[in-house]
Amino acid sequence: MTGRAEDRGTAARASRPDHEVLVIGAGFAGIGAAIGLRRAGIDDFLVLDEQDGAGGTWHANRYPGIAVDITGFSYSYTFEPLPSPSRLFPPGAELKAYADHCVDTYGIRPRIRLNAKVVRAGYDAARHQWQVVLADGTALTARFVICATGWLTRPKSPALDGLEDFRGEVVHTAAWDPSLKLAGRRVAVIGTGASAVQVVPAIAPEVARLDVYQRTPIWIFPKPDLALPETARRLFAAAPWTQRAVKALTDAVTEGSFVIAMVHHRRFPFLVRAGEAVSRLYLRREVRGDRDLIDRLTPAYALGCKRPSFARGYWRSFTRDNVGLVTDPIERVTPTAVRTADGTERETDVVVLATGFHVLENLPSFPMTGPDGRDLREFWRTERFQAYEGSSVKGFPNLWFIVGPYSFTGGSWFGAIDYQVTHALRVIREARRRDATQAVIRPEPHDRSFRATLRRQRGTIFASPRCRGSNSYYFDGTHGDAPAVRPATTYEAAWRARHFDLDDYRYDSPPPPGSGGSSGAIR
Repeated sequence: MTGRAEDRGTAARASRPDHEVLVIGAGFAGIGAAIGLRRAGIDDFLVLDEQDGAGGTWHANRYPGIAVDITGFSYSYTFEPLPSPSRLFPPGAELKAYADHCVDTYGIRPRIRLNAKVVRAGYDAARHQWQVVLADGTALTARFVICATGWLTRPKSPALDGLEDFRGEVVHTAAWDPSLKLAGRRVAVIGTGASAVQVVPAIAPEVARLDVYQRTPIWIFPKPDLALPETARRLFAAAPWTQRAVKALTDAVTEGSFVIAMVHHRRFPFLVRAGEAVSRLYLRREVRGDRDLIDRLTPAYALGCKRPSFARGYWRSFTRDNVGLVTDPIERVTPTAVRTADGTERETDVVVLATGFHVLENLPSFPMTGPDGRDLREFWRTERFQAYEGSSVKGFPNLWFIVGPYSFTGGSWFGAIDYQVTHALRVIREARRRDATQAVIRPEPHDRSFRATLRRQRGTIFASPRCRGSNSYYFDGTHGDAPAVRPATTYEAAWRARHFDLDDYRYDSPPPPGSGGSSGAIR
């Protein structure tokens, strides 16, 4: 008996990973996961991020006019309100400062390794651990992995003929050059998504000429971007519960006005129509009397099929003498201009690519192979994007996604972070309680969860024929699903995270010494 115990102890020491948990990504999702681990008493973790600072999107994106497009009250952790927001919709610099505040307040900065780009990961079935390889060749092992890489990490550049020969300057909003000077210059903004609606009004007053190239218009709502009075900020600092109360209210408004309208479209179709009416009214108020411009700025698809936005001054910018909306397709970029299909060439000095990000194509953002050697990206692309409760995938043990297929309800990212972290921590704690080194979702509950998701999706706006032509990143172009949005309210998703059956997972003890077994580890 003694010898067997010694063998087991030796095997346990030999298979002990570098860290119990690796969190990949130091944006708000990764920060939230790290704080959750610390609050759960799980201290052996490391957060990896490819950038040189924490904050994810808010560290990388610094274009003119950048700001959150829901209220700062909702765009924050429930347990740590955004300190002293200056405005109802805080600017990007305040969100970056908030990320650093949370990192330092909860003491996780020593657990973050920056400039650590993950290039691949593989699961070792013989040791019940993940091996993660960094761009510098370093290999790290972990019992559990929480993937918090997010969606907005890989900028999308359009395939425009001649762009590489353009003699002026080209900049993507996600890689903004702070030294770039636009005053008095001719600028072409390509794209009319969430970043464009912030960039355009920010730069329109200073440029000599601004041409905005639109493929698909966007639904926009008025943005009451009010400065918060000092008295309110002092009240929030003195009595944090008051700020949490405001957050609860703004969360409820978001859920009631958008999420329910989108998720329960078949039951409440009038909510989408009402939202469209509000947006059209706002457009007519901003662009008075110009029927042609109003028509070109009005989406032909239903509200909710594509990410809408709150904006201030975007539509009104097109009434300026120095701003033009171009809806003809771009034929090519010449060395000095942008030429559209009608033959018109518009001279420009700077091309701003406000063309967004690869989203579903970026899941995951690096190759991940399971114990049978199967690549996760291949699995999702051939068998459809799917995940149990938007979090874990059958055949991929000890792995959870904060932002994965059917994880985000369409409300606040922080609501999704909360319930996804809750899900992962419940399973990790249960594995610890059972002295198990492997937790893998069972195929039956995984498939049952996916079938339920697809059934519910039939009642959403995404199943409507009115989504045709939306060019939305919500959709999987191969299978026609909309895996970027979970067909549930945030409240329901949070309840599910706290009450799903822990026995939906299988928990395995360490393999005996010398048992061999297949291995998906990277060699």
